[in-house]
Amino acid sequence: MSTLTERAEHAEPGRTDPGRPTPVEVADGYRAGRTLPLGVELVRQLKRRRTMVMGGILFALPIILVIAFQVGGTPGEGNNRVNLMDTATASGANFAAVNLFAAAGFLLVIPVALFCGDTVASEASWSSLRYLLAAPVPRARLLWSKLVVGLTLSLAALVLLPVVALAIGTVAYGWGPLELPTGGELSSSAAAQALVITVGYIFVSQLVTAGMAFWLSTRTDAPLGAVGGAVGLTIVGNVLDSVTALGDWRHFLPAHWQYAWLDVVRPQPEYTDMIQGVSVSITYALVLFALAFRGFGRKDVVS
Repeated sequence: MSTLTERAEHAEPGRTDPGRPTPVEVADGYRAGRTLPLGVELVRQLKRRRTMVMGGILFALPIILVIAFQVGGTPGEGNNRVNLMDTATASGANFAAVNLFAAAGFLLVIPVALFCGDTVASEASWSSLRYLLAAPVPRARLLWSKLVVGLTLSLAALVLLPVVALAIGTVAYGWGPLELPTGGELSSSAAAQALVITVGYIFVSQLVTAGMAFWLSTRTDAPLGAVGGAVGLTIVGNVLDSVTALGDWRHFLPAHWQYAWLDVVRPQPEYTDMIQGVSVSITYALVLFALAFRGFGRKDVVS
């Protein structure tokens, strides 16, 4: 029996061989993997006003805290118990850790939800999404580019805050070891390592918010709905975690492990809770990202 190639070679011109698959015509030079390059998408997102505004807010937070400490006096003055916030003015490293502690619960949720929730829905609201797909940009490629850039900007936001806080804190309070609320201190090198681990853990814990925002972004044409929905559900998770009557059920909530990174700021770091928090966050995030790709691949895009 002749192969498909042999039948094609002997086929008469102008006749279609019913046994041969119909070839798909592709323009010369077209490569699906080269459509919507990550660099182009990154530049587009960096130029947007919301990116600049969010960067300005994160840059301003350490300055606001320094002013607050100057006006209000030494943190923890008159308290019988000492916590991380009370050590804010001990050194630049302490000030950076306090900024992360103050922002991790809510403020850092907003840029993650914004960068991952606004990305696809904004294209739909501008009626440019269908033109991107007609370029043609494969749907999986479009989502992949949007997701990578969204996560990159989210990580940049999480890195920007402690870096700015460390610089401003060092100028205001000097360079020194990280003083621990429980007593003792971490050397500068150990403190830098702890801050890197902390930022990495916070980023992983925020993947749930990123996944929720990204999935909602593929389901709606309203960017505010995707961003607000992700932030709202994150708040709901925090509220549920505060309900002690739920008992061990709270261990399945990503919010239950959001401050597990405090175990690193100890003379002897502990990683058990952090490992559990990472596993919970990654599991939820993978499910949400899979739902986004699956749903968008079947969606009738009309905007």
